[in-house]
This record gives sequence, C-alpha cells and structure tokens, in this order.
Amino acid sequence: MAATVERLWRLFHTPSGRKLVRYAMVSVISTILSFSLLLLVFGVLRLWTEVPSTVFANMVASVPAYYLNRKWSWGKSGRSHLWKEVVPFWAMSITGLALSILTSSYARHLSNVHHLHHFGRTILVEGANTGAFAILWVAKFLVFNRLFRVHPVAELETQAEAEMFVEAAIEIEGAEP
Repeated sequence: MAATVERLWRLFHTPSGRKLVRYAMVSVISTILSFSLLLLVFGVLRLWTEVPSTVFANMVASVPAYYLNRKWSWGKSGRSHLWKEVVPFWAMSITGLALSILTSSYARHLSNVHHLHHFGRTILVEGANTGAFAILWVAKFLVFNRLFRVHPVAELETQAEAEMFVEAAIEIEGAEP
C-alpha cells in the first residue's frame, strides 16, 4: 500500500501527472456546471423533458471545458486550430452527448415504467448523465493528450520522466520483501 501511494505521489509530480490532475479538475468543474444546469432546467424550472435538458446542460458545459482543458491542462495559448483541436474536441463531446442522450432516454423509460415522481426522475437523469460521461473520461484524456501537444521537446521530457517513474517503481517493488 505504501509503495502504491509513493508511486502515485511521484506520478503527480511529473508533467503528465499534473496534466492528469488538471484534466480531472476541469472534468469536476464541467460536471458541476452540467449538473447544476440540468437540475435547474429539468429539476426546478421543468423547461424541457429529460433529453433536451441533458443536451442543453452538456452543450453549455462543453464550452468552458474546451477552453479550460486547452489552456490549463495542456498549456496551449493563441488561436485554436480548427481541424486539429476544435473539430476533434467537439466530435468527442458530441459522442459523449449521444451517449448521454441514450442514457437519459433510458432513464425516462425507467421513470415511466416505475411511475417515478419528478424528484426520482431528476435523480435518475442526473445519474444517467454522469454514467455516460464517466465512460468516456479516460478515452477523452488520451485523445486530448494527443491533440493538444505542446512541443516535441516537452513530450520527450515527459517520456523520460515516465521511464524514470517506471524504473523507480520496479526498484521499489524489487526491494520489498
């Protein structure tokens, strides 16, 4: 257990580890925003049904997620490249949105079958939305990590640090009884 904690501690002190933590924090921020909007438009105001509410909440939350990930997680500045950054980001976001539409439709179906009141429907829709985006979280990190490459030298430094991390982990595991 202590070796695992030590390895994680070392990982978080590498550029890749910091990037992963920042990516996770952006995900937390966009999830809070999406949850709040979904709760507001579906749970409180009842503006739309489950699916349009989910689409609205996730589309709005995707905009700050793009800029936060680009600037803070991957350290990119300047103009975004349409085909290398914007289109792939939105393609991944739309994939997540499509999955959330499926899950929110299923949540609506379950709500109808089980005759849930609006509060129960809201909880079910929030859970479906969370599940949909949790599935894509790791895949998006890997794709965005390739899209928002900062510089080949930085990539080599990250690779060297990762190799040092692996070597240190092997040494630690070999030293344990």
